[in-house]
Amino acid sequence: MVVVGDLVTDVLVALGGPIELGSDTAAAITVGGGGQAANTAAWLAYTGRPVTLIAAVGDDPAGRERVAELTAAGVRCAVRAHPGAVTGSVVVLAGPEERTMITDRGASLLLDPADVSAAIDKTDARHLHLSGYPLLHDGSRPAGLEALAAAGRRGLTTSVDAASAAPLRSVGAQAFLSWVRGCDVLLCNADEADVLAGPGPAAEQARRLTSHVHNVIVKQGAAGATWASADGSTLSVAPTRVAMTDPTGAGDAFAAGLLASWCSGESPQAALTAGASLGAEAVAAIGARPRP
Repeated sequence: MVVVGDLVTDVLVALGGPIELGSDTAAAITVGGGGQAANTAAWLAYTGRPVTLIAAVGDDPAGRERVAELTAAGVRCAVRAHPGAVTGSVVVLAGPEERTMITDRGASLLLDPADVSAAIDKTDARHLHLSGYPLLHDGSRPAGLEALAAAGRRGLTTSVDAASAAPLRSVGAQAFLSWVRGCDVLLCNADEADVLAGPGPAAEQARRLTSHVHNVIVKQGAAGATWASADGSTLSVAPTRVAMTDPTGAGDAFAAGLLASWCSGESPQAALTAGASLGAEAVAAIGARPRP
């Protein structure tokens, strides 16, 4: 598999309670690798799938550390280090139920279409997974579009993660759906589904979106996930309840579990179950990546 998108530094602030504005708030703070695409690639490697990440970092210590972490985790990195640029970073404010991200995209915006197509041509991948973040920013959008085009030329199946509700609103649902039209799998969480499909039950939102893509998964956190296909079929799974430690990276783990299963020829029901299982594992520990 090949994954295209963002590789950044996460500054994870695990809050024990509400932020005390203008004063001190106790938290556990860790620094490490992040980025939706990089996290998904790390979880795919954790499942035993051969995976290549295509991304961009700065030619700086942070970029070298981020690549080294993924390489140690078993991810092949086709990552260009851009001189004069800084590796992107995200401050993640993680509470017991939700997280808020404060983002500096940095070198992620420099993802180059030529780098993407060259790296895809060098792999023997059968599936391409695109983080939606490159599509949501002017600088990296050509690279995201080229990833889907290159996959089409090589006959790869494709999946796209809708990434984040706020930038989706900025670019608009119509534009985003035109960019991903015809892809095999679209993953979105409840907030992203509201942007792309309008309000309503998850199954109805997913069915609406199948007019643009072949299969749609709407993730609902602890409430489970729903899959709809263009043939009109829908199904849902509810995950096993686990104690929530940190929700950061849970959606990326879910995507990895689901895609590893589906790309192995398993049914949508089995793929949803595999995604839910890996997502549950992610929320039980602090951080967005599998534990070493």
